[in-house]
Amino acid sequence: MAAVTSPETSPQPRVYFQTPAGGTTEEPEIPVRKQGRVTVKYDRKELRKRLNLEEWIIDQLTDLYDCEEEAIPELEIDVDELLDMPSDVERAARVKDLLVDCYKPSEEFVLGLIDKIRGMQKLSTPQKK
Repeated sequence: MAAVTSPETSPQPRVYFQTPAGGTTEEPEIPVRKQGRVTVKYDRKELRKRLNLEEWIIDQLTDLYDCEEEAIPELEIDVDELLDMPSDVERAARVKDLLVDCYKPSEEFVLGLIDKIRGMQKLSTPQKK
């Protein structure tokens, strides 16, 4: 709060500011942002990789089906299912089975997808405590 002295007590008006309790002029602490529940249970980098992969898949599918994202046929590429498969050959076969309605060549997409998921971790559902 500010207080102004009256002109009778001082030749020039002065403004005084009350200091906060404790009298320190330290910067207020910036609160540390806590990670959300999802990023605590899963690794943030893995979530980012997964999101980037999903965006890449959508872009590729819009090109393959030559349509907008909303018009892509109902198609679910389960990355965790692909990661559970023992070999790239089986993964490629599974993706090709999913793309049976696609009439454009999909080999480049399949190889790109297999390459991108190589080294990714499966996002298992965390157990409730």
